[in-house]
Amino acid sequence: MSNITIYHNPECGTSRNTLEMIRNSGNEPTIIYYLDTPPSHDELVKLIADMGITVQALLRKNVEPYEQLGLAGGQFTDEQLITFMLQYPILINRPIVVTPMGTRLCRPSEVVLDILPEPQKRVFSKEDGEKVVDNEGKRLI
Repeated sequence: MSNITIYHNPECGTSRNTLEMIRNSGNEPTIIYYLDTPPSHDELVKLIADMGITVQALLRKNVEPYEQLGLAGGQFTDEQLITFMLQYPILINRPIVVTPMGTRLCRPSEVVLDILPEPQKRVFSKEDGEKVVDNEGKRLI
């Protein structure tokens, strides 16, 4: 069983690249499809605290509910924003990865390399062709 968890959206290229870098380190993570199974209130609060970011930093801005709810104005409390994220999980930015070395919002996807316990096993390029890891397993970006 893996000790790595990814909050994943398979429709997102950044999320897919992050998942493949986890697998390229020899790990098969626990995958939480957070749009179908959002975290609980307490889990979301803990993820935000563990990442050391603000609630606002986790809020995905280029999705329909953001505009519809008027979230750009800054008039909502952190607790209200968390409630919106739980009601509309698409508002949660992704992917979030939890490993024994830390919890990160992996945007860009190569941020995951900072918290993977094992090194990359082979060459890795993102879906767009950008090379992330060379033939010796060394990080390029």
